[in-house]
Amino acid sequence: MNGIIYGVGVGPGDPELMTLKAVRLIRENDIIALPGKEPRETAAYKIALGAVPELAEKTLLAIDMPMTKDKEVQRRAHEEGALLMESYAAEGKNVVYLTLGDSTVYCTFAYLQEILEQDGYKVELVSGIPSFCAAAARLGIHLSLWNEPLHIIPALHKLDESYEMEGNYVLMKSGSKMHEVKEQLKINGREAQMVENCGMENERIYRSLEEIPDDAGYFSLIISKEGQSKE
Repeated sequence: MNGIIYGVGVGPGDPELMTLKAVRLIRENDIIALPGKEPRETAAYKIALGAVPELAEKTLLAIDMPMTKDKEVQRRAHEEGALLMESYAAEGKNVVYLTLGDSTVYCTFAYLQEILEQDGYKVELVSGIPSFCAAAARLGIHLSLWNEPLHIIPALHKLDESYEMEGNYVLMKSGSKMHEVKEQLKINGREAQMVENCGMENERIYRSLEEIPDDAGYFSLIISKEGQSKE
């Protein structure tokens, strides 16, 4: 019988925020896949290692997930990554793919999952704490209360988005276009807070748009609550 391929969220950055199930699956299985050319340099590996030191002794698979808009390059990388994991699953071994945050929110494992399931392999998703939940907790705020809507937006891909809908906003993937994202928030008269590298050693907290630097890093998450609008 083929092994199971797990897509496991390791949370946003703090090893203590990993789930018991994620820790158990890493401990019980020998084949661990990570998104990147150098597994030990990936954020997911460093997070998991803090909770499961024996991860260092596992067989690590490098699953290259290139940051490119070239669909053909993406397709080839996804197929190669899926085939690599399938080669172990075909031997009856489980494969545990570690991903940042939650395995169902803007997770690149979804592209691999589609291929794996088409090829007849069993895939299971294991949820982790999403980055925006951890960031809200770090800021000491609530994402939504009572009847407040919550909008989760990939800001990098929605630069022309008008933040006029009622409710609160989580803006993900803002790093490389931070200036433009901030300007759009200002146009709509909204204030915001941000956590950069939530739960990691180089974590930074910004309590207003004015504090947020234009050169913020990739792991930057903005939360704009309706009650923070500028008047």
